[in-house]
Amino acid sequence: MTITIYHNPACGTSRNTLAMIRQSGAEPQVIEYLKTPPTREKLVELIAAMGITPRALLREKGTPYAELGLGDPKWTDAEIVDFMVAHPILINRPIVVTPLGVVLARPSEAVLAILPNPHIGTFTKEDGEVVIDAGGTRLA
Repeated sequence: MTITIYHNPACGTSRNTLAMIRQSGAEPQVIEYLKTPPTREKLVELIAAMGITPRALLREKGTPYAELGLGDPKWTDAEIVDFMVAHPILINRPIVVTPLGVVLARPSEAVLAILPNPHIGTFTKEDGEVVIDAGGTRLA
């Protein structure tokens, strides 16, 4: 069963999500999307699979969002996708793809909804927050 994560190793949420996937017993295909950005077609496919708008996938913090004026509602969905293709840092992360679905794993525990084996026991995020107890019950 293939699991793919569009990952940024500099992002704590992305690292936590990757760790949860691995703790579930799976070794995902890791795509560092800043080094290997998705094509426009792939990005459109991922957005559709998540059931969100391109604007919902935009990342503001640490990006050229403000400089590009992306808060302005004048931009169409197609134009927003074009901006993300031109500036992959604008793509919020991590995006996880499994045979059970596609999610923007924000918060990181959102990945549990699409993992084949979501019962990973106790998991502690990098910041010390415990999100899963030993019985697999979500605490956050």
